[in-house]
Amino acid sequence: ALGAAFPRALARRGTALLHWTPGCPRAPAGWPLPSLYCTPAPAGALPSRAAALRVQLLFALRQRALRVLEAGLAAELHDALTALRAEWPRLAQELELGRLSPQAGLPEGLRDELQALLTPDAARAAELRAECARGFEGVVRRLWPQLQVVVVRTAHGAERLYCDSLRQADCQGLPFYCPFYQVAGALLGVNLWPAEPAPRFLLCPDWAFFEFLPCLASKEPRTVLLDELWEGREYGLVVTAQPGEYRCRTEEVLKVAGFHKQCPMVEPVRRESQTLSVRGESIPEEQFCQSLCRTLRMWPGARLVDYVCVESSLLGDSSGPCAPHYEVFMELQGLRDLSEGQRYKLDQCLQEDFPIYKSFRFKGSIGPLRLHLVRPGTFPRLREALGSPVPMPRLLREEQLLQLIQGSVIS
Repeated sequence: ALGAAFPRALARRGTALLHWTPGCPRAPAGWPLPSLYCTPAPAGALPSRAAALRVQLLFALRQRALRVLEAGLAAELHDALTALRAEWPRLAQELELGRLSPQAGLPEGLRDELQALLTPDAARAAELRAECARGFEGVVRRLWPQLQVVVVRTAHGAERLYCDSLRQADCQGLPFYCPFYQVAGALLGVNLWPAEPAPRFLLCPDWAFFEFLPCLASKEPRTVLLDELWEGREYGLVVTAQPGEYRCRTEEVLKVAGFHKQCPMVEPVRRESQTLSVRGESIPEEQFCQSLCRTLRMWPGARLVDYVCVESSLLGDSSGPCAPHYEVFMELQGLRDLSEGQRYKLDQCLQEDFPIYKSFRFKGSIGPLRLHLVRPGTFPRLREALGSPVPMPRLLREEQLLQLIQGSVIS
């Protein structure tokens, strides 16, 4: 499918992999392009996510003729290109000299192994300096003029924020292709339409046993099977995919987008585990994000970099005697601080978008939302603290992660 849509994409060594799995130098299971990477395998063995993505970026920059940028998650590509913005002078120097900087923080033996694969390239270093000095709008296409497509494992849900950010800035003009639908470690579907902007996945009947819970059914719905699905309806996904995982409720909600021959095509809609609910009001992840983006349009000059939410119950005694409420931590560009009136706009938008939330706020059984700004670099550290590369949780439920982000609050 990829080769048909982008005929020159499958050039040997024409793909750069930007992905980090702790203790595993190889790409995720079922990944499509293992023989095409220009990135050396030792780069994936680095103990730090930030160091691994930086080294992978350096080796990608050596190859001007790249056709594909590939990442396990859109967030990994986003963080690698954030590193490019911050460190391009040092990266250019490393390209020019063919030597890794001691400031890269690599173990000595691994640094020597990687350095042996580098050769000085003054021309490419000069090109990197010139293009980065021009700014970063569309920089990916300028650095790799033969690039055809960006391939990512997940482009929906929490990852959509990073895809949208990349499309609007660094990756302007490039299509994004998400080839597979994977849940709970199981490969469930394939995207046969790389050129379409919104991913649709054809569920493969022999890859797992699927059951579906109709979202608009009664309180105790019965599961339905692949041949009982209706186009346009939403279903909770239940999967039996491998030994020991019998009828696993994945907490994924899918919408049936149509049928390919007789097999359903689905679009992931939301993750039930990421629903905000302190009084049973149930605000889904993607709808909260829509309210947040509507609020941003009321803050002139502000651009959202990233965000997470916390329910006040996780704060324990530190939340004080006030009613249960939401706390939102976000990183912004273009604004250094927000007034109390600006901060209240998000609570106001939520009340307008969710009548049940408005009712609880009016009664006082839900307290006002609290909004915090965090310093740059907080969210890459949060993703590293998550350990395995999983889509970013928008609702934090672990105290350790909460403490990390609370320690980064600047306003």
